[in-house]
Amino acid sequence: MRAFALTVLALVFLDELAAMAAFGVWGWQVGGDLRWLLAVLAPLGAMLTWFFLASPKARYGGGLVRPVAKVIVFGLASVALWSVGEHGWAAALLVGSVVVNTLAQTPPVLRVLRELETQDARRTT
Repeated sequence: MRAFALTVLALVFLDELAAMAAFGVWGWQVGGDLRWLLAVLAPLGAMLTWFFLASPKARYGGGLVRPVAKVIVFGLASVALWSVGEHGWAAALLVGSVVVNTLAQTPPVLRVLRELETQDARRTT
């Protein structure tokens, strides 16, 4: 079960990277003369949102905030892809995000995640 849990956690990370890439694609496609700027700022805004609200160590990510932030980030990433005509990628990102984040809430994955957090806490003390 540990291999399953670690695989799911790796897929969650790849899913997060895919969402950031989606914002970059959107910025590039709609940015016009400012495409470089928007292709950088859109993912950066999503990363900051993730860092402060959705990551495991998010400063403001307690209670209901974390899952709502995740829904917003992945939802907007999918909408961004859809809006630039990447319908297949948008659907794949949305479905993949729902599946992998649902799997991440299963007991075996949560158990391994707690073990990893405990190991990390021991190393920092």
